[in-house]
Amino acid sequence: MYPSIQSSSIKYQLLNKTAPTSGEILFISDLHLSPDRPAIIKLFSQFVNQRAVHAQALYILGDFFEYWLGNDDPAEGLEEVFLAFDALKYHNVPVYFMHGNRDFLVDSEFSKRTHCQIIPDPTKININNTKVLLMHGDSLCTDDIDYQEFKKTVRTEKWKNEFASKSLTERQNIVHSLRETSKTETSQKSNEIMDVNQNAVNETFTTHTLGWLIHGHTHRPGIHHYTINNQSATRIVLGDWHDHGSILSIHNSPSENSFIYKLEKFI
Repeated sequence: MYPSIQSSSIKYQLLNKTAPTSGEILFISDLHLSPDRPAIIKLFSQFVNQRAVHAQALYILGDFFEYWLGNDDPAEGLEEVFLAFDALKYHNVPVYFMHGNRDFLVDSEFSKRTHCQIIPDPTKININNTKVLLMHGDSLCTDDIDYQEFKKTVRTEKWKNEFASKSLTERQNIVHSLRETSKTETSQKSNEIMDVNQNAVNETFTTHTLGWLIHGHTHRPGIHHYTINNQSATRIVLGDWHDHGSILSIHNSPSENSFIYKLEKFI
């Protein structure tokens, strides 16, 4: 069950459908949208209205929602989010959605409602003849052993089916408990444990034989340059949307096999 546009009192501005395309490809992650964060929901709406409707494509690399309970969740308080997806569809902007550790239960029904395409983690894309790997990023945090074990459990079909079979109220209680546990455990872990493991990063570049990696999850935006196997490699980390938005914008470069990129805040 999803919010109905017809019944919504929100007026979403639809720009002129002939508005020029900026040519930029946009990447975002870790918005952690939920009804109790209305300011960030509004910020996402502004981002779509001011930037994303002009884009060549929008990639959402996980943890778009703080949690996702299932298709029977009325998603009260998220009406503006679904209207933003409708605006992107109206302007013919393709949207690609990757699961994160918070919203891995998003499925094909959500995809149909929001007109987005769910992509696997990892996904390899081509930008101006340059191979780029997209990930949520949690699989790179191999030092966080407890989290990696938890992930193995909840990503099984058995766990997901058992969770889906419970009532909406039961699922809400389970998610609330998991969120509280996560907050407690996170406060007790060192920064090093919750960040990516460099060996895992090196292995990722080597396995996929490419020089570019874009991911989120760690909430530590930055651009990291390496030399791996005598080849240059760049890892771009998307920021979370806590006090402000975080965007990666990519444009094709005039020269072949390269592109222009900028990691920026959206306020």
